[in-house]
Amino acid sequence: MTEVPVWLALFWQFFLLCCISVGGTNTVLPDMHRFVVEEHAWITDRQFADLYALAQAAPGPNALWVTLVGLQIAGWQGAAATTLALLIPSTALSFAAIALHTRRPHSRFGIALRRGIAPIAVGLMFSSGWLLLRSASEQWQGYALTLVAFVAVLRTRLNPLWLIAGGAACGVAGFV
Repeated sequence: MTEVPVWLALFWQFFLLCCISVGGTNTVLPDMHRFVVEEHAWITDRQFADLYALAQAAPGPNALWVTLVGLQIAGWQGAAATTLALLIPSTALSFAAIALHTRRPHSRFGIALRRGIAPIAVGLMFSSGWLLLRSASEQWQGYALTLVAFVAVLRTRLNPLWLIAGGAACGVAGFV
């Protein structure tokens, strides 16, 4: 039996995960991490966290980290595979949802679906945050900085760019 090319394995796994990514790609981040880091060891925990952080700091789409993971693992073929795996399900679902919502905007099913999916998306986002926290730092300073940023987001209307700048300053100063 022939071995499946890495880019094709990435496409198929990410495609399946993106089909169930309620609330965005970050909600299935733990499973993507498990696949590329723990199951196949194509990249390390640290590389995964660094690629995610780099993509979040860069301007552009929030899911750019998926493309960077594919690029790191399998070059341009991996980048194309992971990006298409991300775009195909979400685009198809968006078109279907728009068509259904346009026809029946106040249907009981549509309202129930929107109310039911919201808590699932929030739970999956917390799961992704927890995984990134564990991957990014093993020292107390990293956890402390994360806690400060978390509290600042919840308690203030501070622009997140200030938090990113503060985290970068802490890194440059050697705190983290």
